[in-house]
Amino acid sequence: MSKNDRHVTPNPDGGWDVRAPGASRASSHHDTQAEAIDRGREIVGNAGGGELRIHGRNGQIRDSDTIPPGNDPNPPRDKR
Repeated sequence: MSKNDRHVTPNPDGGWDVRAPGASRASSHHDTQAEAIDRGREIVGNAGGGELRIHGRNGQIRDSDTIPPGNDPNPPRDKR
């Protein structure tokens, strides 16, 4: 498991959360699972790529998506 991985999980109060594994707080909260999946893909891509694990309403993982690194607007400078 990478530190860049995220989980899309149902929030007990309604809606969907994007969470890092073991995090006490959600990275983001959304009304629909589709919105949470889109944001989760964006977060993982910006963090350098990783896995997005999508949970169903019952809490069980129903899908997993490998996200490639995104286009970082502030990439590290080449140290030549």
